[in-house]
Amino acid sequence: MQHSPFRAALILLVAIAGILFAVPNFLPKSTLDALPGWFPKQGMVLGLDLQGGSHLLLEVDREGIVRQRLSDVRRDARNVLANQNGIGNIITTDEARNALYIELTDPTQKPQAETAILGLQNSLSNTLFGGVGTDEFSFGETPDGRLTITLTPEGITQRMSSLVAQSMEVIRSRIDELGTTEPSIQRQGDTRVLVQVPGFGDSTRLKNIISQTARLTFHMVYPGMTAAQAEAQGLPAGTMILPSQTGGSELIYEDVALGGESLVDAQPAYDQQQGIPVVSFKFDTRGAITFGEITSRNVGQRFAIVLDNQVITAPVINQPITGGSGQISGSFTTASANDLAVLLRAGALPASLNVVEERTVDASLGADSIQAGLTAGVIAAVLVLAFMVIAYGIWGVFANVSLILNIILIFAALSTLGATLTLPGIAGIVLTIGMAVDANVLIYERMREEQAAGKSPVQAIQAGFERAWGTIIDSHLTQLVAAVVLYFMGSGPVQGFAVTLGLGILTSLFTSYTVTSFQVGQWFRIVRPKVLKIQHFRFIPDGTKIPFMKISRTVIALSIVMTIVSIGAAYFKGFNFGIDFVGGTAIEVQHVGGPADVGHVRSLLSDLDVGEIQIQGFGTPEDVLVRVQAQEGGREADQRAVTLVTDALAADNYEVRRTEAVSGTVSGELAWTGTIAVIISLAAILIYIWVRFEWQFAMAAVTTTSHDLIMTIGLFAIAGLEFNLSSIAAVLTLVGISLNETVVISDRIRENLVKYRKMPLPELIDLSINQTIVRTSLTQFTLLLALVPLVLFGGESLRSFTIAMTFGSLVGMYSSIIINGPILINFGLKQKTDAELAAAKKEKSADGASV
Repeated sequence: MQHSPFRAALILLVAIAGILFAVPNFLPKSTLDALPGWFPKQGMVLGLDLQGGSHLLLEVDREGIVRQRLSDVRRDARNVLANQNGIGNIITTDEARNALYIELTDPTQKPQAETAILGLQNSLSNTLFGGVGTDEFSFGETPDGRLTITLTPEGITQRMSSLVAQSMEVIRSRIDELGTTEPSIQRQGDTRVLVQVPGFGDSTRLKNIISQTARLTFHMVYPGMTAAQAEAQGLPAGTMILPSQTGGSELIYEDVALGGESLVDAQPAYDQQQGIPVVSFKFDTRGAITFGEITSRNVGQRFAIVLDNQVITAPVINQPITGGSGQISGSFTTASANDLAVLLRAGALPASLNVVEERTVDASLGADSIQAGLTAGVIAAVLVLAFMVIAYGIWGVFANVSLILNIILIFAALSTLGATLTLPGIAGIVLTIGMAVDANVLIYERMREEQAAGKSPVQAIQAGFERAWGTIIDSHLTQLVAAVVLYFMGSGPVQGFAVTLGLGILTSLFTSYTVTSFQVGQWFRIVRPKVLKIQHFRFIPDGTKIPFMKISRTVIALSIVMTIVSIGAAYFKGFNFGIDFVGGTAIEVQHVGGPADVGHVRSLLSDLDVGEIQIQGFGTPEDVLVRVQAQEGGREADQRAVTLVTDALAADNYEVRRTEAVSGTVSGELAWTGTIAVIISLAAILIYIWVRFEWQFAMAAVTTTSHDLIMTIGLFAIAGLEFNLSSIAAVLTLVGISLNETVVISDRIRENLVKYRKMPLPELIDLSINQTIVRTSLTQFTLLLALVPLVLFGGESLRSFTIAMTFGSLVGMYSSIIINGPILINFGLKQKTDAELAAAKKEKSADGASV
């Protein structure tokens, strides 16, 4: 209640800074460019679900790397033995064991052979161990005398890590060639690369450009023998058979006569004589000399141009080509010739990349998502602000000012961090609106209690802020734990939700306490009221004496039955798992010209032979969601299935608005990660409450929270709601919300244990619940005011998430009020006697004296 110029200046500075950093999100680019240079211009980055674009998660092909490396080592071993040392050998490959076996034609040459192949060792630099070299190979000998070269697991891992770093640079170059803006290319672990390209809706083209290795090599064709003859008679030494783009196959030399790394330029062109699109290329000086030498020595021979182990063309060399340039002709269209030129200019990927997760959102769907999120947010904000004024009058105005500043600070923080705003992120902001007033309600209700206990208005205000602060910290930190776990264990839009929720929790700590207390202090100095009239409306009257403990047995029995039903539904009926957890492809389409006919869509797709297809209405009457099971042939088979589905629907005026494809590997990882996230969240909160309270409170809190999670998960099974990554976000958020209620009541129980030491424990718990039930009902209602608009107007993508949140918050209030108390008693909570309190006080004094 003391006037502090420093606090006033701090609040003013934070408010002005928040407004300045938040404003760029609401101004057009032309207006921002006209503003002074000192004005902040960085805004939030809209996620792909809000602006459209493509999201690809690529994984380095481990088997391909091992296969290629064994092939390279096999060739090097043959050369070093035969060419340099004249040692005859037969080399066989065992890909299952990542090994090569060398059988010498003259066993007496074994010592020389061992010395020669030891020179193949390549010590990779391993940054994990301070730059210490990691041996790529291990050498040995089989019982029958064959020498072995085996790729070490450490060497494979280190090579994969190095190839990921190289691949990122190639991918960035390729995307830059496309002319897209603000692509995001991030490394994920040792083997994966995440690529997000806003505004690029052609995911098929993007995949082909990014994931194609584009390794261009030139080989001499083996003369005098066809591939078919070689297959029948046996391959000549140093040769291999590769498929040809024109059909059939070619027998070529393994040795690379010239590599694509010598290219300095590649452009799409048009061959006037043949009337077909081609790709012209140009070598650097060294490559031009080598190309000229090869063509000079081999006039009349065929020269194969190979792209990713496929022969594009194999023309006859009619004359030496000394200019260092040439052209590639094949079955090109204008678009494919342009894409190949892009790939060759950007360079070859050092390893094959498999698409393990794909998400594409049409720009129109992104605009609809923004509109849905803004509608839900505005309605929720208006409802919460209006209710606070109705319930608390001028005190509600104070809370609303803090809430508005809180929202401004969230936008400012997101802009400053350059964070990505996603549709779940908008939901996180809306949810923060409902939760942010909780701290003000706690403070106001404490003021009312202190004034009812006989304190003056000044003392009641002071005590309200001071005594509510510990409870506010506990309740906010339990929610923050869930948000942190969600951020580190989640991915994509779920992380966006975690960021906004976490920032909202932190900013509300500042606004609800510092800003509200400043407003109250200024108001009090002006008005000087004799009595604080804090609340104008309440759901539950003061002084209730509801005997919760008397009905606890009945309620707990009911909860046990409901828990069994939830577990039974999950076990016997199962879940409607989304693509995130089962793999496959989800395609959202919209019918142009009227409502969609689900039955007609089903008939259109019934004969496609792509396995199980699920079709359901989605959102508006024009929208349909099609789910296609993961195909056995891998990514190529999945893509063919998607093409078949989209082509069949396009013929009947259905437009694709969103596609999501997740491989079985990633879906299993996401399911496991989600489970671990829930366990970690519960464990972290258990430890926190154990430290802040007593062990009985911690165990009771985790038990009631587990009850809430089981009930919410049971809802997914019983109602058939889609269970996906957003559902995990809902579950983890419910952990924080449920504990918020539990912590507030537990804090009051702990306070009353000291205040009423001789009161029977069931009566004391009833008293504590009745003292806090007004606050519980008000905060729960404001939370519902924020959640219900999300359910009704937030869009179909958030439907399962928001329904689960709404149901879970109600269950959390129910369990905190009625179930938590009896569990505390069953875990052995009891009041300390005067002797025990004196002994504890004496022990604490002794510890202080000894220190």
